[in-house]
Amino acid sequence: MSRHKWSLLNKQQVGTYAEYFVKMELTMYGFEVYNSEVDDRGIDFVARRRPGSYFEVQVKSVRDYSYVFMQKTKFALQDNLFLALALMFEAEPPNLFLIPATTWRIPNDVFVDRRYEGKKSKPEWGVNISRKNMPLLQPFAFDSTVEAILGKA
Repeated sequence: MSRHKWSLLNKQQVGTYAEYFVKMELTMYGFEVYNSEVDDRGIDFVARRRPGSYFEVQVKSVRDYSYVFMQKTKFALQDNLFLALALMFEAEPPNLFLIPATTWRIPNDVFVDRRYEGKKSKPEWGVNISRKNMPLLQPFAFDSTVEAILGKA
C-alpha cells in the first residue's frame, strides 16, 4: 500500500506537507531555513547557505495536472525569489521543482503572464501544468536548480 494517498488530505494539509517537504529538502542540502511568521507577502520562507547569501521561496502544490498562480503584487520578478512547485500525483512521492521568478520575464505556454486588465481578477504569474508541458518543467527539477544555486554560492 502506498503511503502517498494525497486524495485523503484536504487542500490545506497538502499545502502544509509540500511546504515542510521543501524546507526539509533544502535543509538536506545544507541550507538554513527561516520561517515567515505571517504569509501576507507571498513568501513562505527564506533559505540561507552562508551569511549574505539567501533567497525567498513561495511554495505551491497541486494534486494533478492543473494551473497555479501567484499574484504579481506578491511575486516580484527578482533574482532571489523562487517558486517551489510540488506536484502530488496519487501513489507517488512529491515531484518538486524550483523555479526562479525571473523565468516569467519571458512568458511562454508554461510560464504565463495574466494581466487581466479591466477584469475582476488581479494580475498574476502562472504555471500551466499538463502532460504536454512536463518536459518544459524538467530544467527546473528541484535538485538541478539547487545544485545550480550552490554552484553560484
